[in-house]
Amino acid sequence: MKILFFSDAHGSAEALGELTLRIAAFKPELIVMLGDALYHGPRNALPGQYDCKRAAEMLNIYKNKLVAVRGNCDSEVDQMLLHYPMLADFSTLFADGTRFFLTHGHLWNAENLPAIPGGTTLVHGHTHIPEDRMLECGIRIFNPGSISLPKQQTPQSFGFFDGETLSHQKL
Repeated sequence: MKILFFSDAHGSAEALGELTLRIAAFKPELIVMLGDALYHGPRNALPGQYDCKRAAEMLNIYKNKLVAVRGNCDSEVDQMLLHYPMLADFSTLFADGTRFFLTHGHLWNAENLPAIPGGTTLVHGHTHIPEDRMLECGIRIFNPGSISLPKQQTPQSFGFFDGETLSHQKL
């Protein structure tokens, strides 16, 4: 199963437009949004082409193959614009023998692990910094980075699982 993971769009129609091109090229069967879909938050500058209504329209195109979790900047009012559920703090996914725990990262992360077994890949955003590392307990931490507001001079990025390999991709 091909899965595209992305996080921290923060209402950027520009970044979501670029992501749409990658979705067309990679042809994922499932798209995972790891939170912070529409609002930029008080600590972040406005991302390129900040347009929450347009961003919601762009995300709604994928409503039938999108799994989303709530980020720290997401709220119930955002759900009014979105045609898919995005208010859960986490979700789980099993694909091609891989167990994924999906969350935004502000609640669960490498420093505050949820109750999950070794062999699980904890996929989260929130930091806006791509990450891929294995913890001693056997849990893999994967952060796709941010498609709109990358930090620490990292590129805009997303993650892609091709059924065997999970990797970072530049937007």
